[in-house]
Amino acid sequence: MITNTGNGQSQEPISNLEYDFITVLQNKAEAVKAYDIYIKDAEQAGSQPCVELFQKLRQSDIEHAQEIRQHLQQVMQHGKM
Repeated sequence: MITNTGNGQSQEPISNLEYDFITVLQNKAEAVKAYDIYIKDAEQAGSQPCVELFQKLRQSDIEHAQEIRQHLQQVMQHGKM
């Protein structure tokens, strides 16, 4: 939560919105890393449909992470979108 000091300055180093985007971006990055392991597991199991699904999910998270980064940059520059 952001608290205001009365002079328009926040006592927090980052806004709630910045924190939210940073947290979501971290979660996406961890998911992408985990999918690499899942893909290898599916390959070792000889399950091409599972490999393809994990690859699709991984790519989706990469795209989401890129979009989140763009939003975070805007929020950090302007305080909002």
